[in-house]
Amino acid sequence: MQRPTSTDPNDYEILIRRRDENDYASYCPQLAHMIKGTAHEEVEEAMKKYVLDYIASLQQPA
Repeated sequence: MQRPTSTDPNDYEILIRRRDENDYASYCPQLAHMIKGTAHEEVEEAMKKYVLDYIASLQQPA
């Protein structure tokens, strides 16, 4: 899988799944990355940070 090169956060989807009362997961298909947690906001914010950190790494000089 080729890693995306977009620096626009809107190009990265964040999908949230609830399986039980305290069992949530967020997934970004473009980065093929999943984060698990116990609250919707927890996994959403963690994935937003992951995406922004990924974009920041793209902007670092090689």
